[in-house]
Amino acid sequence: MNGLDFDVSHMLAGALVLFGFMLLYQTRLYALINVYAAQAIVLSLAVAWQAYVQDKPHLYATAAIAFAFKAALIPYALHRAIVRLGVAREVETVVGVGPTMLAGLACVALAIVVMLRIATETDALAREDLAFALSVILLGLLMMVVRRSQVSLVIGFMSLENGLILAAAGAKGMPLVVEFAVAFSVVVALVVIWVFLFRLRDRFGALDAQALDAFQGERR
Repeated sequence: MNGLDFDVSHMLAGALVLFGFMLLYQTRLYALINVYAAQAIVLSLAVAWQAYVQDKPHLYATAAIAFAFKAALIPYALHRAIVRLGVAREVETVVGVGPTMLAGLACVALAIVVMLRIATETDALAREDLAFALSVILLGLLMMVVRRSQVSLVIGFMSLENGLILAAAGAKGMPLVVEFAVAFSVVVALVVIWVFLFRLRDRFGALDAQALDAFQGERR
């Protein structure tokens, strides 16, 4: 494996982490969805590059699935859901952008320290890609914690899944059956999310987590 393989792999994986920070920075839903779509495009490129580096042609199917569903279908469906539900375009956060970005930096540092220590037996490319993947996962979890809009929670969850796919691809590829299982799970998740959002709007009249907390307080 030559230096170009390392450089391109690290550039694409690092771009996924960068888009994770951009997701944390966005305060408007449309921009949030567009950044997620860009992250999914980079994910498909990263998986396709892993297919080339590892000589695993079946990973090209994973890249195509990621592009079709995560970069095209899901962002389109979320745009439609925002229009039909009349969701507020601004995204409210639990804490400010500055503390959120600092927490994101801490998550990335933690991922690098943990993964580089526990994955000492793997080759350098897989170990560092796993560190990037764990960073994406932690940033997705952080986004689910600091955002109030249910749509942004959905995007945080899908970004977390991007990290899982990068980790699976970097760890010497996935069996083809797993790739089709991933595609099926994405479709099911999309249907469930769509129904979930509409049911929340019909039941509570809002998609803000704060409104749901207020309703829970009334029940008590």
